[in-house]
Amino acid sequence: MVKKVATKKQKSFEETLWDSANKLRGGVEPSEYKHVVLSLIFLKFVSDMFEERKQELLDEGKDMMVDMVEAYTMKNVFYLPETSRWSFIQANAKQDDIAIKIDTALYQIEKNNKALKGALPDNYLSGLGLKQSSLSALIDTIDNIQTQADKEQDLVGRVYEYFLGKFALSEGKKKGEFYTPKSIVKLIAELIEPYNGKIYDPCCGSGGMFVQSMKFITQHRGNTKDVSIYGQEQTNATYKLAKMNLAIRGISANLGAVADDTFSKDQHQDLKADYIMANPPFNLKDWRADDELTDDPRWAGYTTPPTSNANYGWILHMVSKLSENGVAGFILANGALSGDGGEKAIRRRMVENNLVEAVIILPRSMFFTTDISVTLWILNKNKKAHDVKHGDLARYYRDRQDEILFMDLRQEGIPLEKKYIQFDEEIIGKIANTFHTWQQTLASEEYQNIPEYCYSAHKDEVAKKGYSLVPSKYIEFVNRDENIDFDAKMADLQQEFSELLKAEEESKSDLLDVFKELGYEIKL
Repeated sequence: MVKKVATKKQKSFEETLWDSANKLRGGVEPSEYKHVVLSLIFLKFVSDMFEERKQELLDEGKDMMVDMVEAYTMKNVFYLPETSRWSFIQANAKQDDIAIKIDTALYQIEKNNKALKGALPDNYLSGLGLKQSSLSALIDTIDNIQTQADKEQDLVGRVYEYFLGKFALSEGKKKGEFYTPKSIVKLIAELIEPYNGKIYDPCCGSGGMFVQSMKFITQHRGNTKDVSIYGQEQTNATYKLAKMNLAIRGISANLGAVADDTFSKDQHQDLKADYIMANPPFNLKDWRADDELTDDPRWAGYTTPPTSNANYGWILHMVSKLSENGVAGFILANGALSGDGGEKAIRRRMVENNLVEAVIILPRSMFFTTDISVTLWILNKNKKAHDVKHGDLARYYRDRQDEILFMDLRQEGIPLEKKYIQFDEEIIGKIANTFHTWQQTLASEEYQNIPEYCYSAHKDEVAKKGYSLVPSKYIEFVNRDENIDFDAKMADLQQEFSELLKAEEESKSDLLDVFKELGYEIKL
């Protein structure tokens, strides 16, 4: 007989690195030490790039250029002074002042590279009171990341993305707003297909929408140089995360001069975007005072959004930013789908203006900050018949001006970290295929309304339902109780109970016989 040996699952590199990072726990909150970890990963990455470029210059006999900033920036490489290089940090990792040395290194990198202005933590680590031994151990672990070993794999981007997700999980409902779950971002990209032009996110968090847009373009053999990135973020720490996240991938972006509120200080006033991807804060309260922004040009043609909730402020802000062929995909709480007053007036005008392309309700527990079900909206400024060709994909759109696609995805998803839900590639492919089949001239003949999944509604139907955009008001619900054969069900139950009672009698009889054989007969 061969004895089975239990095999221990080998940890991935990301998991090993995460375990090492967790050694920083203790008096330091996850919301704090993520900046330590991600800054060190960034520092290792730019150092490896610098060293590779420096060696190129030496191999080419250009020794005189190794300390010229321009020799590096011309190749999209950040110039690093000697005390900002990873070799210097590694060599001094056991020193008591290593936190100060890291802060100094980051300051010098930002000072020497204009593209990183406002991106790196400023005198951050030295103020946290970290143990030298814990910081040194983390440096040793990060030293094992061979960032230039396989450039096709985007190892650093993968690690960075993994850490953003894990930090968001750790912070939970407390401070996880900087991160939108990866599978939702990927779904939005697959639906709106951001091939070229200007991509905008008015509340960009750590920049995940931009990263996924670039991945989409690459996967479909497009050219990432055909897009321009624009964004804005209010929280300064998150603004820095976004700049680092994009920098390690070589993605150029205009995120505004500083971190600031999109409503009160729009840093892209004249922007007309071809694609908008966003996950605004859910149900943001008191986003403007009663006398502020009432005549803002962003509300032109619509009712001024109510002060009690920013949902429709976000919607109209994005509508105002769309180009004549612009498409937007964004997440909002379900409460924005219905309601009266000013919100209904805005919703009605949007439907009448043929702006609403699709309304897709997502499963609960997809977000780390809330367990409510939320909705993905797709707005489109051009629902007329036309064709578009980019990369390896071609779309021949039919006229959908009078139609809105409703989808209910609450039965979709796979488990994530035990208590969360995510979409895998297969599910995302299924959803995107349904959406694009509905959109297209030729494929639309293959589209079918499916109970509890999707329904194509004429805008007259929407008008009759008071301009509510709640998917369940349109998608057919199957009442399974009506399909039950009561007599057949009762007959099955009758048989089951008969067998149970018979078994009980036999067990009772056997028990009485045992006691009788032992000389302790039980009289009933």
